[in-house]
Amino acid sequence: MLFDFAQLSSQDRYKLIVSTVVPRPIAWVVSLDLNGRLNAAPYSFFNAFGNDPPVVCIGVGGRAPGEVKDTGANIRSTGQFVVNLVDEASARAMNITAIEFPPEVDEIAEACLTTLPSLYVRPPRIAESPVAMECERLATVELGNERAIVMGRVLAMHVRDDAVLDAAKCYIDTPKLGLIGRMHGRGWYVRTTDRFELPRIDVADWARLSDREG
Repeated sequence: MLFDFAQLSSQDRYKLIVSTVVPRPIAWVVSLDLNGRLNAAPYSFFNAFGNDPPVVCIGVGGRAPGEVKDTGANIRSTGQFVVNLVDEASARAMNITAIEFPPEVDEIAEACLTTLPSLYVRPPRIAESPVAMECERLATVELGNERAIVMGRVLAMHVRDDAVLDAAKCYIDTPKLGLIGRMHGRGWYVRTTDRFELPRIDVADWARLSDREG
């Protein structure tokens, strides 16, 4: 079945993308406005896109036409934010922060979460999150209708102590983080506990395998 995006509405294109590009990691973004007012919201149009410089990208939408979301407005005005990752234990709290509260409502307080200070940026990190990345805006690609792709340079990363295997070698016990991902529809998520291993094949091994099979 062919879906010609040129012939589809924005909502139908959205449904196709979120139903097929899965699972998606979740950026639980904490930001501050110019008055120091705190905001937290999850975004699943998110991923890591480089290590030198270390870059993460977030797709930030709008509310109604002409009305930007608080996260987008805060990052545009301050250039700073923290990306927290979501584990299964904090999933319900994350879902509360996804409620479309007005700007004066503190989502962190509504979800009964706690914060810890960041090292390089003003927005705090979520203490309940197993991983937090302090970011400064590297670039913003404005897409129209208050939508944008925010590129953030990672200045520092906080990882829960019990998930660090060897700090000197930067070895992390990834399964122990218990992270979740976003699936299809309005309320489906996936755990990262169902895994399989498929080792990479280098070119020399592939040549030997080809010769043996030939």
